Amino acid sequence: MSSITEVKVPDIGDFKEVDVIEILVKPGDAVAKEASLITVESDKATMEIPSPAAGVVKELRVKLGDKVAEGSMILLLEASAGDAPAAQPPKSAEIPAPTAPAPQPAAASPPATEVVAVPIARPAPVPLEPTAEVPAFKPHASPSVRKFARELGADLAKVQGSGPKGRITQEDVQAFVKGVMTQAPTPAPAPPAGCFVFDLPDWPQVDFAKFGPVELKPLSRIKKLSGANLHRNWISIPHVTQFDEADITDLEAFRKESGAASEKQGFKLTLLAFLIKACVTALRQYPEFNASLERGGENLVLKKYFHIGVAVDTPDGLVVPVIRDADRKGVFDLARELAEVSKLARDRKLKPGDMQGGTFSISSLGGIGGTAFTPIINAPEVAILGVSRSAMRPVWVGGKGKVGQFMPRLMLPLSLAYDHRVIDGATAARFTSYLASVLSDIRRSLL
Repeated sequence: MSSITEVKVPDIGDFKEVDVIEILVKPGDAVAKEASLITVESDKATMEIPSPAAGVVKELRVKLGDKVAEGSMILLLEASAGDAPAAQPPKSAEIPAPTAPAPQPAAASPPATEVVAVPIARPAPVPLEPTAEVPAFKPHASPSVRKFARELGADLAKVQGSGPKGRITQEDVQAFVKGVMTQAPTPAPAPPAGCFVFDLPDWPQVDFAKFGPVELKPLSRIKKLSGANLHRNWISIPHVTQFDEADITDLEAFRKESGAASEKQGFKLTLLAFLIKACVTALRQYPEFNASLERGGENLVLKKYFHIGVAVDTPDGLVVPVIRDADRKGVFDLARELAEVSKLARDRKLKPGDMQGGTFSISSLGGIGGTAFTPIINAPEVAILGVSRSAMRPVWVGGKGKVGQFMPRLMLPLSLAYDHRVIDGATAARFTSYLASVLSDIRRSLL
């Protein structure tokens, strides 16, 4: 003989309502006594409601997302008479003395539906497997899902949750395990010759809020993308930076004289346009700076074209559009194109192709300040020129039989970062010296 038991939410403490975040059974399922039926969650804890007896789930009375309270109906459980749970004592510290039985109804009636108060199960804690380091965060999953993941050997930190608030469900764990089992192992690509594979410790996880007020500000998409590339370039390329100065006194005077003509055409004649032209002249003289190291590290790819990347500061981060065929354009053409690409960059209208194919890059901070810096090479290029703010300084002019004297000259700081696998220090010093001579007499760029 079987009976139907109404399984209700037991005492859940001080919480008036809790969310049903997981349903672990369905109609027709056979459940054992103390088996978990549903998982509920408050703003402080997650708990599983166990079955008061063994039996078969007859009907579910809740669904995912429902809010339930103490006494809310969970399901109907069909249990045999022998397996029916014993009557629970009243909720008090002591069992009261027996009293006279209540009067029985005159006529026979079907067995009354039994209401059972279900206690909260307190499963024994499962010891953690020994790990080298405790994760900095706890994946959002119920105890039953955690147990299921442990049985399958799945790392919940790698599982993407599809439930409410990113909660990991049993289906998520199954899909993750299936994906791992069916995915063919992909060998890691070999790094270029001369590069090292670093086995670095994990980044420290710190709860900064315990030291004082904090605010989370998401990184822009540009910074997320460029950050990985910059990190790769910095640890994979042996950077060396050569510092030098260029006397641009005459160049700056010529630029100001020619500025009125460019403004009439709708653009500003900037120093950067002259820098691009001077760099092309120096790259012709030293072609190894206009090259890339082949992935195998055995050959140097010397490029016969001159596409100069120019770092542009935008509200979302740094982007590097490329000025193509800079050797075929005059200073006015370069200045006009620089104005156009800078506007596109700030308006977020650059296309991926606008930032590809560069052979050499320039990062100019002259309009902001600083005396020198160490720019990071934009792989697969082998060098990048950093330019800081020019300053008027006394420079000794003369010598070699002539009467020398100190004169005020406008000096431009240059910072050339280069790949030491490709370029030697002496070659880098010659390059910056030659570039400085071109900038001091821009007529050299016409030779």
